[in-house]
Amino acid sequence: MHARRVRSPALKNIDARFNSRLDDAMKIRTLLLTLTLGLAVSAVCLAGETKAEQALREADAAWSKAAESKDLEKTVSYYSADAIVLPPNAPIAATKEAIRKIWQDMMASPGLVISWKATKVEVAKSGDLGFVSGTYELTMNDAGGKPVNDRGKYVEVWEKKADGKWKCGTDTWNSDLPASASAAVEKQ
Repeated sequence: MHARRVRSPALKNIDARFNSRLDDAMKIRTLLLTLTLGLAVSAVCLAGETKAEQALREADAAWSKAAESKDLEKTVSYYSADAIVLPPNAPIAATKEAIRKIWQDMMASPGLVISWKATKVEVAKSGDLGFVSGTYELTMNDAGGKPVNDRGKYVEVWEKKADGKWKCGTDTWNSDLPASASAAVEKQ
């Protein structure tokens, strides 16, 4: 008894319509090759997004280290020329000078210890905007010299510049503590 080769009606229909003269094995190989190439292209596209997200995560971590070491110039260098900062319980800072003043005053606070860590990083499909959110921890001494701890969350909008570097265009944060506790920290 011979095994009879059964062809799918759909494959017969393709052969009849296009006269491709491909046997079943060749059609399967062609399909697998097409799928493999499609997956490879998808992987390359996804890797580009991952690379941009990683670049933002690294820039944000380096920025936190600069602030932690109280390096004013390096800290403000992460902002774009047209950046805005929306600090809690204070007016918007829309100039380089106003942004510098916020950081200068904060860094001059006795007992300042500050750090933050990104928990979510996203890059827009366009590849030129990124969004970073995370948590921060902050300690400053109150008027009596007693350390006051604060913790909260932040959001940053980053812009990829023509030179390929990321700069923060919008920065905002607020405390997780009740208003009375965070107000004491903010007054410092």
